[in-house]
Amino acid sequence: MNAKANKNQSSCIEPSYYQAVTQAIRTQAVQVLKDGTVAGVVGYLPGRRKGTARPALITTPEEAEKLIFSPACVNNLSVYLTKSKKGVLKQGRIGIVAKGCDMRALAGLMGESQIKREDLFIIAVDCAGVYGSGAERSESVTEANIARKCVECTVHHPEGADFVAGAATELSGLTPLEAEEMARIEALPQAERWAFWKEHFSRCIRCMACRQVCPFCYCEQCLCDKNRPQAVENSPRPAGNTAWHIVRAMHLAGRCGGCAECERVCPMDIPLNLLNRRMAKELKELYDYEAGLAPAEKGPLTQYREDDDQSFIK
Repeated sequence: MNAKANKNQSSCIEPSYYQAVTQAIRTQAVQVLKDGTVAGVVGYLPGRRKGTARPALITTPEEAEKLIFSPACVNNLSVYLTKSKKGVLKQGRIGIVAKGCDMRALAGLMGESQIKREDLFIIAVDCAGVYGSGAERSESVTEANIARKCVECTVHHPEGADFVAGAATELSGLTPLEAEEMARIEALPQAERWAFWKEHFSRCIRCMACRQVCPFCYCEQCLCDKNRPQAVENSPRPAGNTAWHIVRAMHLAGRCGGCAECERVCPMDIPLNLLNRRMAKELKELYDYEAGLAPAEKGPLTQYREDDDQSFIK
């Protein structure tokens, strides 16, 4: 649903860009609500604190005039269309404000038959990036405060939407921090790699925020919550923590769109997106597959063919 486009590059993204995007979103949202194209729009409203934003479902043109898009609009709104968040799609056709990484999640959810394209009106954002953790919310977006996921984003410029707000703009000359960190970890001896993840997993408090915010963790009952039989110990102990994060990474392999919401909400600062990216790299190398680039496309781990390689079965 996305592709590279001709783009403007600069050393910072001025607030005026986000203001222009905001106005375009408001205009479009008001129009589709007035003419009955949609029953509601999932977007962002200003948060209670200055410089913040919060997800919201708005249903009237008057409310649509309050929608915003700013660097504080970090949430992946596609999670509100899954069955784990009941009720939104039951209202009728829904509009949704979506960044490029959010659109990859929408494409994946369509591929898994969780949502239908005809039930959506996608107001895409040509996204120049959002704030990273701890950023001062009054500053322009620069390399110093942009989210790590945005540094290496390949889907700034969305395609396949019903409307696109903004022009192709992004920061230039960014250092790919996550790619460098992945390369560093992969170069470590196996024992040191294991020690790296063991230390991170040991700090997990099993708050499950990573699961709650993930568009692809939509099961109404998670396998990891069951205790008869118990597949994964659910208390925050090292063995259970490790099992949970391995199960989670495998569950998302070939599905994760790279929104990095899991890492953003982790209160223990566990680098979960590194795991997601490592699994995505495996899928690319093994199957030449990238998740979320086309809607209604099933991933290699969610389909079966009679001529599949079965040599791994001993």
